[in-house]
Amino acid sequence: MPQSTEPPQQSAARPARRDVSDLFSGGRLTAIPRKAARRDQLLVHLTETLFSAERTYTEPEVNEALRTVHEDCSALRRYLITSGLLTRTRDGRSYRRSATAL
Repeated sequence: MPQSTEPPQQSAARPARRDVSDLFSGGRLTAIPRKAARRDQLLVHLTETLFSAERTYTEPEVNEALRTVHEDCSALRRYLITSGLLTRTRDGRSYRRSATAL
């Protein structure tokens, strides 16, 4: 009987976290990835590198941090919120890194 190749296929379907350095040039994000999985990798990277888990941020502070890597801070902020990596208060006045962020 032929041997099953399922385990390698399963591991290929669930790739390890990839490096996102290829998305940057000169410390700036060249484009926000269109593919959700790749964008999620970027968002995790941004969360880990730009935001401290120990503090609360105002929207202008979040925007300023995101502008250090890309001009479209509004899109990045929305992606971070919808992905659950950043949370914000109901009134939108303060933002925090999610406790579940990796």
